Amino acid sequence: MRTSADLVLLDVVVSDRGNPVHGLESGHFHVLEDGREQRITAFDEHRPPAPGAGMGEVHPPALPPHTYTNLPVHPASPAVNILLLDALNTPMANQMDTRRKMIQYLARIQPGTQLAIFALSSRLHLIEGFTADPAQLVKALQGSQAGTPAGQPVSTGEQAAPQTSVVLDPQMDQAVDSTLGDMANLAVGTDPATVAGVSALDEMRQFIADVGAYQTDLRVRMTMDAMQQLARYLSGIPGRKNLIWFSGSFPIALDPDDSQDNPFEAMRGYSDEIRETAELLSAARVAVYPVDARGLMTPPTLDATYTAPTNLMGSTSSGNRNSARSRVTANKPSPSTDDLNRQKQLIEEQASMQQIAQQTGGRAYLNTNGLQEAVANAIENGSSYYTIGYVPAARPLDGQFRKIQVSLESSDYKLAYRHGYYAGPSDKPNEPTRGQASLIMAATLHGAPPSTQILFQARVIPNGDPGLQETKLPAGSGGELVASLKGPLQRQYVDFNVDPHTLHYDIAADGTQGVQVEFTLVAYDRDGRRINYLDSGFQLGLKPSQIQQTMESGIRIRLPLDLPAGQFSLRIAVHDLSAGRAGSLEVPVDVNLK
Repeated sequence: MRTSADLVLLDVVVSDRGNPVHGLESGHFHVLEDGREQRITAFDEHRPPAPGAGMGEVHPPALPPHTYTNLPVHPASPAVNILLLDALNTPMANQMDTRRKMIQYLARIQPGTQLAIFALSSRLHLIEGFTADPAQLVKALQGSQAGTPAGQPVSTGEQAAPQTSVVLDPQMDQAVDSTLGDMANLAVGTDPATVAGVSALDEMRQFIADVGAYQTDLRVRMTMDAMQQLARYLSGIPGRKNLIWFSGSFPIALDPDDSQDNPFEAMRGYSDEIRETAELLSAARVAVYPVDARGLMTPPTLDATYTAPTNLMGSTSSGNRNSARSRVTANKPSPSTDDLNRQKQLIEEQASMQQIAQQTGGRAYLNTNGLQEAVANAIENGSSYYTIGYVPAARPLDGQFRKIQVSLESSDYKLAYRHGYYAGPSDKPNEPTRGQASLIMAATLHGAPPSTQILFQARVIPNGDPGLQETKLPAGSGGELVASLKGPLQRQYVDFNVDPHTLHYDIAADGTQGVQVEFTLVAYDRDGRRINYLDSGFQLGLKPSQIQQTMESGIRIRLPLDLPAGQFSLRIAVHDLSAGRAGSLEVPVDVNLK
């Protein structure tokens, strides 16, 4: 016989004029799911620790030599805080200002406050793990500002080689527009009424729109991938996680452009991508607090450095749109149009921040120069919350989205919480994914933070190690790229011990519990090039008599991988094919054939 109850947990922040409200009881709250009142079965209030009170840290158990785990060290606190500095979507000048203000903030941070720092450029970097040492955080920020992000902690005290990346500046959009505008003016020539000139200008307009849409697509995809990596990294840490995201953001949609021959060609919408990412963050109990790193912005025409540009992308509403002369005449400086377009763009960019904050139970900080105050408020806001639990009324777990509404009796307090979930079986998470291939690619990406949705330990030992004596060694190929490797090779063995509680099982009629798991090894050299890899899938069937022992000892697998002499970073990943979940870590491997 098997029985289960699906408990829905909600972290609810209650505030009054921006200040947290304490002392409420479960009877004050009303929870509706798809319009139906739910009975609250679990309730707890969480408050920030007293100033100076040390919360301690949660460390993995002591491990044998050459053994690693993907469970990160984290504070023993009901809420942890993560600072994300987004260089991908933030102008360079604002990046420097943000780092400077964060260094100033850390100089007077509340003692005992634990923070982890990430940076996003062309990919996600873990700059500093959770620590309450302000000096260590400042050092990490100064190091990242110099362009040398700290190596990601990947093991029991050992580190992989620091990685570098290209920082993408969103202001390149403007540079492209300006350059192409000059090209278009040259193409039109001195006679703006010529048919050839008008045709060249139209084609250049369309080309600029396509380039801009492509760049936005790229930034959105990279940003959402980074957010999903963060969700998988934080999944193994219990309690609420507050992600303070400094960014210039990106638009939630690209509207039709009626200045083009095909107004809908560059049209884009990103609501689905943002919703998908928000759901993954919510499943990991991550609340996002976006902070617009650009601060309070004024219209561009009020800037002393403003020069009215040739309005290559401007509106052609005056005159007949099909008139050659009116279409070229519209290519004139238009300060009012610049202000209008900038305001429209700002609204769209900040809408994406507000959407992801609302869907994850966080709060957006927009149009403010008080960046330090925003961080302090977000930490206090996210550390003062109520956890409400309820068991939904008997309804089929059909995987459909269920809307949640939380209210308070007789109060005007503001509530922040996630507004729904996908009702899948509790032992088979129904989190949205964009395909199994992208999940394992993200888990094996060189230098990415570890994924903790599946917890495991991995021991890496070379062939000939005394610990391998009188043990069964796997035969067969030592990787898919062995044929391309030069020189003598040494076989490395990776022993997995997977926490079986983090996997999904399909139960057969005879009581056998089956699980489909993919194990992946990818070795990178010091330049980040893939040297060798191995991917193996297993379908394990646990008989009723084996279940108890397996739950206690774990699921153990040994895989081989051949490597030449040198220093490598070995990415190790476990992928639950049924549940769409992954665990990963990265460890250093030094192959010495002498």
